[in-house]
Amino acid sequence: MSTNAIRGIDTKTAPVDMKFEIVVIPVSDVARAKEFYAKLGWRLDADYDDGKGFRIIQFTPPGSGCSVIFGKNITSAAPGSAQGLYLIVSDIEAARKALLDRGVEVSGVFHNDGVYAGTDEPYLFGRARVSGPDPAHASYRSFASFRDPDGNGWLFQEITTRLAGRIDPAATSFASANDLASAMRRASSAHGEHEKRIGAADPNWPDWYAAYMVAEQAGTELPQ
Repeated sequence: MSTNAIRGIDTKTAPVDMKFEIVVIPVSDVARAKEFYAKLGWRLDADYDDGKGFRIIQFTPPGSGCSVIFGKNITSAAPGSAQGLYLIVSDIEAARKALLDRGVEVSGVFHNDGVYAGTDEPYLFGRARVSGPDPAHASYRSFASFRDPDGNGWLFQEITTRLAGRIDPAATSFASANDLASAMRRASSAHGEHEKRIGAADPNWPDWYAAYMVAEQAGTELPQ
């Protein structure tokens, strides 16, 4: 009998970590693409050229566990054919402004009102754009889009509260200082309402903040 069997571990059904790490972006002009993705403020991880017609460049967006690669002889896909590439942000207006300040053309913020027919790009959520953020500022509902020089399509999506079950509450983490600060600001605002309800200052506010931020990220019931 194996050691795993003795320990009661079912090796046939035990999950294996599969970390999604790379997306291939088809481009026609490698130098131009490199300049564009550097302009976004993304981290350059690699630029390897073997001098024999193969070149690979890797960039990683801030706070992302997934990177993009492009180059020469990387993919047979048509340049510009990568569409609907989602970048999750906690503050869509701030994310949009950050790119505009870098001279990148970005669409206005838009949302979907339940209409799934229209003339916009079919890869976009909802297809028909309604100008402005989601009126209720609900997670998953507000977007902005931009393209690289080849037309590969990127989409900002604002998420502050995940659907239940998407995040393990025992493993809460924040991808960046900006995400943590945004979560703390939302907790602060909600805590202010909490103190109004109880009619007094809450001396245990650190515990309340922590519970709120974990519940918000995990999509579980928020503290009242």
